[in-house]
Amino acid sequence: MTKLRVGIYSASGYTGGELLRILLFHPNVEVTQAISQSHAGEFVYQSHPNLRKRTQLQFTSRDALQECDVLFLCAPHGESQKQIDHFAKFAPKIVDLSADFRLKDTKLYEKWYGHPHAAPQWLSKFVYGLPELQREAMKTANYISGVGCNATVSNLALLPLVKAGLLDATKPIIVDIKTGSSEGGATVNAGSHHPEKSHSVRAYAPTGHRHTAEVIQELGLRDVHLSMTAVELVRGVLGAAHAFVKPGTTEKDLWKAYRATYKDEPFVRIVKDKTGIHRVPDPKILAGSNYADVGFDLDPDSGRVVSLAAIDNLMKGASGSAVQAMNVMCGFEETAGLEFTGLHPI
Repeated sequence: MTKLRVGIYSASGYTGGELLRILLFHPNVEVTQAISQSHAGEFVYQSHPNLRKRTQLQFTSRDALQECDVLFLCAPHGESQKQIDHFAKFAPKIVDLSADFRLKDTKLYEKWYGHPHAAPQWLSKFVYGLPELQREAMKTANYISGVGCNATVSNLALLPLVKAGLLDATKPIIVDIKTGSSEGGATVNAGSHHPEKSHSVRAYAPTGHRHTAEVIQELGLRDVHLSMTAVELVRGVLGAAHAFVKPGTTEKDLWKAYRATYKDEPFVRIVKDKTGIHRVPDPKILAGSNYADVGFDLDPDSGRVVSLAAIDNLMKGASGSAVQAMNVMCGFEETAGLEFTGLHPI
């Protein structure tokens, strides 16, 4: 079988490295090019040392971009929208991991990102990149956006409650999210400097995080709020969505809702055990995998439900979902290249 040619633009960062790690083992594709302007001429394993002896691929400059069947864009936010017409000349199918094409409403984009969109005519062409929400649309798509990792845990935690109509719409939803340092990307800053970051529990965005917009758009919720805290973790996101369900909702109703939503999902696991240290979702055991673990707990006296979701932010929250979306778009087995289950212990 002829393999699809895949290119990765801006491939020297963390999401680019994860794409390389996945796609070099993917049965249906061949990575033909990895673009990095700052590392052109270097072997990719010099930036991604885990790939040493797996590939002799070298980074090439952006001016050397070649035609391919699928092009993954891993550029910083704001870059893809300025060059999307250029990129579209090189590939009939594009998966953009940035935030540039996630939102369909230009006003919503401007509100949350602080500037007008540079290519508003392209927004309607992109399908939002979470297969659990947009699988059918992906099957006929040519352009797929990335997902926000914090939006992903929020959407997966809340989706069963939304689909089953169990939420009390008169009360707000607060999603408390704990994040690892790799969420900030490979570029260092004062906040990521080790003496400042290590052992810190930093509430870096108590309100107003821009991934909120993806939850508003995808789940149709309005009174939903994300609160972000960075913890001593490299990979991983844990979201705890605090919501209220309608009076009379029981734990049995919640079980039905979660099972109905996720029983056929290849990468979502319901984790709600009565005993053991792994009875609730924990991002630690998901490192390197595309799995999302979800669970819930109900306070029957108040009607408050805490819906939990854990992921690896670089995988299910970025590169893993991007490859899963590519698989759906191209008609491949949805799990192709993504079978790794994580490590335990780690």
